[in-house]
Amino acid sequence: MADINDKKIKIGTRKSRLAVIQTEIVRDFLEERGMETEMVGMTTTGDRILNKTLDKIGGKGLFVRELDQALLDGRTDLSVHSLKDMPMMIPEELPVVAFSRREDPRDVLVLPEGVSELDKTRPIGSSSLRRKLQLKKLFPGHEFRSVRGNVLTRLEKLDRGEFGALVLAAAGLKRLGLEHRISRYFSTDEILPAAGQGVLVVQGRRGEDYSYLREFDDRDSRVCSLAERAFVRYLDGGCTSPVAAYGEVHGSFVHLTGLYYNDPTGQWHRDSIDGPSEDAERLGITLAKKMKGRYI
Repeated sequence: MADINDKKIKIGTRKSRLAVIQTEIVRDFLEERGMETEMVGMTTTGDRILNKTLDKIGGKGLFVRELDQALLDGRTDLSVHSLKDMPMMIPEELPVVAFSRREDPRDVLVLPEGVSELDKTRPIGSSSLRRKLQLKKLFPGHEFRSVRGNVLTRLEKLDRGEFGALVLAAAGLKRLGLEHRISRYFSTDEILPAAGQGVLVVQGRRGEDYSYLREFDDRDSRVCSLAERAFVRYLDGGCTSPVAAYGEVHGSFVHLTGLYYNDPTGQWHRDSIDGPSEDAERLGITLAKKMKGRYI
């Protein structure tokens, strides 16, 4: 790469309001260090197809395909993604080059505007199998219905009466300035988050110099994300399987909790493991093997 100060850095992003705000976090970091940037907005296949659940149309890869191609073609230099929306398998030629500090990783309950009590006659909206599985324990007998679209679109559907509540990620609402819409936070004991929830990642091209992102990269987020994704990847989890993992760094160690779903029995289980942070990915795989062996 040429001298980065002589180059305009083109940053690929989805066009949703949340995606733009998240990309602005990276843009502002770069511009504060004297770098010239340009944001390149794209509409992905996943953004266009809203009448089907992700498991029916190809999974999370539909949200990154167009951005990946722009990177490969040289039309952009970086892409910014919510880590939880990225496929578990990332192309070697397009590595993750930085992990943001983690925003609030919890899931939350959102009620219609001006409403203070959950209407039990209306469904709770969530397209996540991971969430639905755990919500059934918290709201027994309640109806759950899939809901697609970006956060603002989902809130519009909620406020016009299609749902009694939504379950969303706290991180997205906070970044959108909509924290006031949150009615209840679910602890990570109540609902284990998706792997990487609350973390933004910057993706680049193999072989290029991204040392200018070194200060942006958060060590604890990287450790937890690697452990969580290794766990889910080993169990072949993602949007089509309610597998989840959540890591917490304590000094030089990481505590990882995983959720494993046994499809034949319909049972799900939680377990955890502790180990050195430098062994994050190995710990994720070790926990996955242990749970698969124990609960098969």
